[in-house]
This record gives sequence, C-alpha cells and structure tokens, in this order.
Amino acid sequence: MAVISKKIPAPDKVEIKTALLSVFDKTGIIELARALSARGVRLLSTGGTYKAIAAEGLAVTDVSEVTQFPEIMDGRVKTLHPKVHGGLLAIRDDAEHQEAMKTHGIDGIDLLVVNLYPFEDVRAAGGDYPTTVENIDIGGPAMIRASAKNHAYVTVITDPADYAELAEQLSADAGKTAYAFRQRMAAKAYARTAAYDAAISNWFAEALSIDTPRHRTIGGVLKEEMRYGENPHQKAAFYVTGEKRPGVSTAVLLQGKQLSYNNINDTDAAYELVAEFLPEKSPACAIIKHANPCGVATGSTLLEAYKRALACDSVSAFGGIIALNQTLDAATAEEIIQLFTEVIIAPDVTEEAKAIVARKPNLRLLSAGGLPDARAAGITAKTVSGGLLVQTRDNGMVEDLELKVVTKRAPTAQELEDMKFAFKVGKHVKSNAVVYAKDGQTAGIGAGQMSRVDSARIAALKAEEAAKALGLAVPMTRGSAVASEAFLPFADGLLSMIAAGATAVIQPGGSMRDQEVIDAANEHNVAMVFTGMRHFRH
Repeated sequence: MAVISKKIPAPDKVEIKTALLSVFDKTGIIELARALSARGVRLLSTGGTYKAIAAEGLAVTDVSEVTQFPEIMDGRVKTLHPKVHGGLLAIRDDAEHQEAMKTHGIDGIDLLVVNLYPFEDVRAAGGDYPTTVENIDIGGPAMIRASAKNHAYVTVITDPADYAELAEQLSADAGKTAYAFRQRMAAKAYARTAAYDAAISNWFAEALSIDTPRHRTIGGVLKEEMRYGENPHQKAAFYVTGEKRPGVSTAVLLQGKQLSYNNINDTDAAYELVAEFLPEKSPACAIIKHANPCGVATGSTLLEAYKRALACDSVSAFGGIIALNQTLDAATAEEIIQLFTEVIIAPDVTEEAKAIVARKPNLRLLSAGGLPDARAAGITAKTVSGGLLVQTRDNGMVEDLELKVVTKRAPTAQELEDMKFAFKVGKHVKSNAVVYAKDGQTAGIGAGQMSRVDSARIAALKAEEAAKALGLAVPMTRGSAVASEAFLPFADGLLSMIAAGATAVIQPGGSMRDQEVIDAANEHNVAMVFTGMRHFRH
C-alpha cells in the first residue's frame, strides 16, 4: 500500500482550544485542569479523571457525550472511537480532512494528557496473571500514538513532570505551543509507549517461559544524566527498568556526589556479590575495584567481615566500592572511613553511622532498602555491533548443586565450606578467574587473565603481598580451598594452585583432560569437587 504524503508544512504555533485529560496517575492533574480552564480551554475527560475534575467544580465534558456512546466492558472501551481519534489525527490544514471532520461532526483535540495503567508496578509487585493482563492499557497508548504522529497540530503530554513546561508554553504564547515543544513531547510519548510495550512483551516471555522471543525490546526510564561515561569523552545516562529488585537502581544516595557511570557499574557488581551471602547466616563484606572483587569475607560482626575483606588486598581496596549485606553500624563506619573509599552500599544505615560517614562528605553512601535475591530470575543484556546479546541472569547457587567428589580424598567439612565460599566469589570475578579462600575469607583473587595458570599465579602473588602487609609468616593460601569458575583444561593450572598451598579444589569439570587433572590432584593428596556448573563472566 502506498503511503500518501501531502507535505503540508507544520505550523509553528498551535492554540490549545480543546484538551482531553485521561490519567491513571493524577499527580498535578487538577492544577493543570484549573489552569487550562482559566484560559477558556474546553476540557474533555473520562472515568476517574472526569470525576476528579468535576468534583473541583470545573466545567468538563465526559467523552461519552462526544462519542454518543457509553463506556462499556468495565471501561475497556471508551476512547476507541472515530470522534476521539479523528479529533487527534486530523490534519487541520488539509481540505479533505476538514471536510471529513465537518461531515462526521468531529471536533479537533489540540492537547492530549494521558498516562497509562500501572502495568510495570503491578508486574514488579508480583501480580497474578489475570491482574497483570488487566493492567495492560489499550486506549491510552492508542491515543498517545495518534497524537504523537499528528504532533504538527496536537500537543501530547505523558509525564506529569512536563505539566510545568506546558504551562510555561501557554503563558508565554497566549495559550499556544511551539512546534519544537510538540516535537519533543511526541518523541517522549513514543519512547513511553515503546517502554510500556517492552515491559508487557518481556513479561509475557517470562510468564510463558519463552527464553528467546522473536522480538526483544528492553525499555527504561531516565533516572539521571551523567557528566560522562566510562571516559570523559563519552556521554552517558542511567536508565532504570522498573524492576523492584533491591540494588543500585533502587538505592537512595544519603550523601556524597552524584554517582559516576563507573561508580554505578562497580557498585552493582559489589552488591550482587555480597547478596550471595545471606545476612541471617553471617555478616559479609565485598570490596570491588574496576568491577572485580579484591577482597570478600564473612565474620562474626560486620566490622570483622570488613577488616577480613580488606586484609586480602588493602592496596587495591584504595578508592574502591564497599558492599555490606547488613545494616551499616557505627563501629564499621568508623573503620571504613579510615580508608579512601568511593562508595558504600548497604541494605540500611543507622543514624550513628550516617553521622560518622558525614565526616567524609565526598564519600557516597547508599541505602538500598534490602538485598537483591541472588536466585531471582531475570535477564541481562549487552550491546554488540548491530545487536543485543541477551541472556537469563546467572542465578545458579553452589548450595543448590549436587557436588561430586572426584578424588580419592574427600574434602574435610572446613575445606568444603571454603570451597563453596570461593566458588560464590569466583562467580563474580571476570574470567579467567581463580579464587583462594580460607575460613570464610578470600586469600587471593586472580581475575581476567587469558590464561587460567596466570590467574592462579596472580592470586597467589596477591596472597603473598597480603601476608607481608599483615606480618604473617606464610600466605593465607597455605591450607586454603581454591575455586576455578570454569573447568581446568590441563593439570598445569592445578599444579600452580597446589604450589600456592591449596589443599582442596572446586571446579565445574567437563574437560577432555579431567582425568589428567584428577590424577594430579590424587598424586598430591588434594581433594577435588566438580560442580557441573560454570560461571564465565565477561
């Protein structure tokens, strides 16, 4: 079908004579209606919005009077009518459109103010299937899209935050809006409906267990613009998807400067890691630098957990991100501020701790309002040239796996606990990853190397440096458990781990040379466990 383009130029200024207001979120709508009414604008409305405006004594017409058709089917059908959509879509300077309006008794609608049923909120709250479906808005998106298409003549407002600018436009131009403003609002309107539809389609994919839908769209709402991205020459902004899972997107900045792009990335990595450790079992602390952990530990108190995490690599921890799995208390806060730190994030913060951290005004302090569920479903995405790579979240937990002892010697109870601890941390270390752990504390971490042998050596070197800094006779890798987040392809990596002092190894297994690696472990009386699950992280 051919697309007809008459190339009628858009007017710069359009007077608002008739406005249709139909909103779920009624923030500021009465004030807007009052301002429009004072300018002599004819108000049309529907449902609860109509009732709210009428209750204020303002002159308002129910859309059903315009359409001469009542709301039916529990309000599902009320604005889906030619007298509404014709009023929104008519090109005012087109003679044929003018004739059609006259013939069918259609009046132009110059301003549409609509926001949508709270589908995203219902979904995030875990609404059941029928309730979630019922909160899919139909009439709202249809009117928004129609108005946005015809922005040459119609102003469309989808966000209460834009009411003030609309009022400024009308005041500055005797009740008229400028074309540039209408363009911006149209762009914002289409972005809103796109994000709304993305949320719906992704919910359907999740609800019906469709992991690879034919079309995948990811939408977000601008939370804040940033000074720059990873580097000063890159522009950046932070968008939130509406997911209510506690974390950096839900956190409240209690003090400090705006978080940078890198701060947010690193803080997210830190908080996701520390969430692996349930707060009711033990306090835990993770210290992150450049998206990799440099120290992780549990303890009898949060203060002890922090001190033990810091001991692993106090040099790298300088200027890092600290994540805690329990409420930040005064004693822990007092210790943390002794070191230059970029960000602290915790589920909550005591008033005493806030006062202590306030002594370091540039330190960013975040209260996340809870811990993310490490087992939660969801998706992750990253861009590549010309596309998106989308996958389900890595929510595999070592506690849920059936561990297989593959060596002659089984691990001791302590070795097994250290294995699980190391494997949890390794899941959050960039591949290739090797993590040594002992007594609920990382002893050495090797991250992001092209060779797993090099990762093992770097982790051991870090452990030696930490031992010297702490005045220990031997590194903590002596008698430790070690985790590899993917299988050991050759025995050389294992031999490096053994040379560092590891007595127990946990790895996914699955290499063609598994037996060679197992034989080397048996030869050195090292216990080895296979998980059957790897945790590549790129």
